[in-house]
Amino acid sequence: MKILIVEDERDLRETIRASLLKEKFVVETAADYFSALDKVNDYDYDCILLDIMLPGGSGLDLLRELKRLKRNDSVLIISAKDSLDDKVDGLELGADDYLTKPFHLAELNARVKSLIRRRVAQGDLTITLGNLTLDPDKHVVQVDGTPLQLNRKEYDLLYYFVANPNRVINKMSLAESVWGDNIDQADSLDFIYSQVKNLRKKLKQAGASVELKAVYGFGYKLSEA
Repeated sequence: MKILIVEDERDLRETIRASLLKEKFVVETAADYFSALDKVNDYDYDCILLDIMLPGGSGLDLLRELKRLKRNDSVLIISAKDSLDDKVDGLELGADDYLTKPFHLAELNARVKSLIRRRVAQGDLTITLGNLTLDPDKHVVQVDGTPLQLNRKEYDLLYYFVANPNRVINKMSLAESVWGDNIDQADSLDFIYSQVKNLRKKLKQAGASVELKAVYGFGYKLSEA
């Protein structure tokens, strides 16, 4: 799952980034209003960690842009400003939660995971599609209760598909969801093809009741067989 950290304080931004990487998220960062604006206009995120006070503009304006774009990215405001007005304004503009600095990384990670569960699995600890279950916290996938062994990229791809069932997803969206800012390291979209091919084979061998189909000229779609 892909996270965007919008925070101008470098040390804090890198600390949060390192913590989320340990949780196996794909993490991108922005240090000012305009770089964050470029990212939210170009990419989708599972969760955005958003500071209010930014060089060049306000995090509240970014929330307005997300609202204008009719996006459903989860947003967690992280700000040193603890005024009631900021909280109310942020929540009314579409933010999902508010965390005041300073905070513990463990609490931040827990809130991020909770927001993503709320968005993807309606609050459940596991995501279920047919006889396939995926536990985002433990990074465990099971088919009829039997663990399915996947490498990191296969897991990330499956998570993205399960979070978007019955939706045709193009290769570029898949690459962005798995590699984020490091998409240029993904040896072209042929690597996506090979990972999807391996994932499809493992699902079939495990007897999964979901099927990963190629939609010619568009991308791939995961649905119940």
